[in-house]
Amino acid sequence: MGSGIIYMCSKISRIFKKKKKQPLPIETPFVLPSALPSWPAGEGFATGVIDLGGLQIRQVSTFTKIWAAKEGGPDNLGAAFFEPNAIPDGFFMLGSYSQPNNKPLSASVLVGGGAAATDALKPPTDYTLVWSSEGLKINQDGAAYIWLPTPPDGYRAVGSVVTSSPAKPALDKIRCVRADLTDLTDSIEHEDWIWGSSSGFSVYTSRPKNRGRGGLGVPTNTFLASRNGSDFGVVCLKNSAAATSAAMEDDSDQIKVTAMPNSDQIKALIETYSPRIYFHPNEQYLPSSVTWFFQNGALLYTKGEESKPVAIDAAGSNLPQGGGNDGLYWIDLPADNAARERVKKGDLSTANAYIHVKPMFGGTFTDLVFWLFYPFNGAAKAKVEFLNIGLGRIGEHVGDWEHVTLRISNMDGELKRMYFAQHSKGEWVDASGLEFADGNRPVAYASFHGHAAYHKAGLVLSGNGSVGIRNDSGKGKMFMDCGVRYEVISEGEAGWVEYRREWGPKISYSFDEEVRKVEKVLPGKLKSAFDKAVRSLPNEVLGEEGPTGPKGKDSWLGDESS
Repeated sequence: MGSGIIYMCSKISRIFKKKKKQPLPIETPFVLPSALPSWPAGEGFATGVIDLGGLQIRQVSTFTKIWAAKEGGPDNLGAAFFEPNAIPDGFFMLGSYSQPNNKPLSASVLVGGGAAATDALKPPTDYTLVWSSEGLKINQDGAAYIWLPTPPDGYRAVGSVVTSSPAKPALDKIRCVRADLTDLTDSIEHEDWIWGSSSGFSVYTSRPKNRGRGGLGVPTNTFLASRNGSDFGVVCLKNSAAATSAAMEDDSDQIKVTAMPNSDQIKALIETYSPRIYFHPNEQYLPSSVTWFFQNGALLYTKGEESKPVAIDAAGSNLPQGGGNDGLYWIDLPADNAARERVKKGDLSTANAYIHVKPMFGGTFTDLVFWLFYPFNGAAKAKVEFLNIGLGRIGEHVGDWEHVTLRISNMDGELKRMYFAQHSKGEWVDASGLEFADGNRPVAYASFHGHAAYHKAGLVLSGNGSVGIRNDSGKGKMFMDCGVRYEVISEGEAGWVEYRREWGPKISYSFDEEVRKVEKVLPGKLKSAFDKAVRSLPNEVLGEEGPTGPKGKDSWLGDESS
């Protein structure tokens, strides 16, 4: 009997061990797989401090947790609120930090100060309690109180204070920023949701309203609080030291700040972070270099002279330069059928990553945009509930440009986020959510035939519910290391970079006829669902328009679309 009792106790012990509550992801701090290298020498990149024009900023990544909710927010795992500690001498807190509990703690928040910041920062004159969790019937650590600073005249609040006490914070707890050093934040419907309660109170990330290469706004990584859709007026910082120039032909602003990496530092960033892109095991249409495409028979067509296509030289120097996509020119595959089929498949051995380097957030970040060129985009497949159906020629088009973007902090050269372009939009993924290979090189998966980029392998549907276009990706034997063969492309560069027209002809088949072919094999109740899902997709997915090159995309000057 003794041995039986021992056995039962052992079994019960194992059951309780299995049921032991797993720690929340936020309880594990995130660090990149490998230590950062020593960056080549330069003027201001990765020095740990950036001057915004009378105000210096630094990153602080050590925190004291003030309060946490254990439910609500993304994945219903709650969120945690922190304040920075170990702030360097001469610098001051600008706001508290918050993030969802469903991802590792990967925080850095800006603090402001510096010897020249004599009147750039001032303490608030008072606080307003904008929210409290007292009486909220949720799983929480004690109670939280969120205080909005009342700034002096001519100053703005760029963050809030979170406390675990109903007593007002000390006035010297935080600093407000002189108004000329601030910029507007984006509206909350465009922000990432951090957490919310049933009372209509929510917390969001904060980012500048004006983003892109000419934007001066600088995110502090504090949070936006709102009630019933109205935020409380917190703003972001602005890089007033960034000079602008309208010398370019498209009259766009070019940020000029010393924190941007120089050519040697850009090379080191590419060597450190160049992505590895995996292709689906069954992929037939692979990337190539643009030069290979031209040298293997690609032709330039002119409207009104379709019978007289012109061969394109290796550099694309005989392509029309500048201007907009006026529909007067387009590129197509070779006229010979055998050559067309061969060129469609691309040539991975020649494929280049074409890298566009641009400043973001007032030059406090660098975006490295890795463009890949595919001579051909294959036909799409649909999933209609339990059926998988080929879509004939729907989705086919010539000249497919796809990209991923690395967002790197100019404070220290650390990769913060990665953007995965997926047809007309895409998604940002924090570094903590990325897969890495060979040190700090992030991994992307190109979807079968469509070449959209995803941060993990599997199936993603573009459509409505259980009906849509299949985006299948997987880790095949073929992959591209974007740091092996690459070319940095820049503004005003002659040749194919300045060609802003279409890289493929417009649709050359009847879309309605292809849809009807598919609908013939569908049960009656699924026909309308399929028709609605397919017709809601952008032309880029359907292949109805010839795509433009990198410089024809909004993201060349602006932020990525998500």
